[in-house]
Amino acid sequence: MTGEVDRRPGIPRRERGATTVADRVVAKIASHVAGEALSRFTEAAVHVPPGRRTPHVTTSVRRAPERNTATGDDESAAGRQAVLGDVRMRITVELGYPSDIGAQCAAVRREVTERLRTWAGMDVSDLAVSVERLHSVHARHTDQERVR
Repeated sequence: MTGEVDRRPGIPRRERGATTVADRVVAKIASHVAGEALSRFTEAAVHVPPGRRTPHVTTSVRRAPERNTATGDDESAAGRQAVLGDVRMRITVELGYPSDIGAQCAAVRREVTERLRTWAGMDVSDLAVSVERLHSVHARHTDQERVR
């Protein structure tokens, strides 16, 4: 039974079916990975209230164009990974302050891009990380909303 799919004569692989990944699945993966990336910055994470540590992700997935597998490439199928689509994404985070904001945003971009490629077979063409709110250590211990 292991080779049953490959023994079907006359039906090319690309015509047997398709794999799609929904926008919300991509957003869930990205949110999880972004949260993991930010949790490594322990000095900043303690300033963010527990209910606000989960990044908010907005995605738009475009299905990958069909590839012509009959081009005669000698590249092995095991050596390449099929790309299922192209992702445009916006991730909104809340960070502790003072902290290295640039390093945190870069870590989110890098890890989300790498993991979406690995886990979902998606290429990230556009990823914007925006900081919605900074949580200051000084503002948490007073009744003030903002530090002036």
